[in-house]
Amino acid sequence: MKNGTVKFFNESKGFGFVIEDGTKTEYFLHVSGLIDEVREGDAVEFDLKEGRKGLNAVDVRVI
Repeated sequence: MKNGTVKFFNESKGFGFVIEDGTKTEYFLHVSGLIDEVREGDAVEFDLKEGRKGLNAVDVRVI
């Protein structure tokens, strides 16, 4: 699992972005990859899975 922070999340559209701690790499986040509800600024842990346009954050949970 990787750790990061929710940079942006639009509840009505169901997507956002997570920034990984340390590397500051940004990953796409879709509502289908959430375990917990998230808000901007939440500290989260997540795994990565290959998506249509690169790596996506999946199994995202608030820590």
